[in-house]
Amino acid sequence: MAQDRAFSGTPVMARRKTTANGIIWRQPDGTPVSCVEKLAVLNDNLDEIRQYCQDAFEDALLMGCDERQVRQVFESIVQAIENPYRHRKR
Repeated sequence: MAQDRAFSGTPVMARRKTTANGIIWRQPDGTPVSCVEKLAVLNDNLDEIRQYCQDAFEDALLMGCDERQVRQVFESIVQAIENPYRHRKR
């Protein structure tokens, strides 16, 4: 079990679930999110979104769509996402 831990003492599997491509998830005040369960959910969600977008991107290219336009459409979708908690006080 000792070889499954990094210098931080965190098990390797837990570390993989808490860091995705070096992303440090931050709270509005800038402090890192530290709850392992929250980090796992955030990173799992990101992995699912990435795969779904990759699949849709490949489909569009196979159907003859322009790569730049597909990227622009994806970007516009992200820009249009609404924050339903914008006015919520912490």
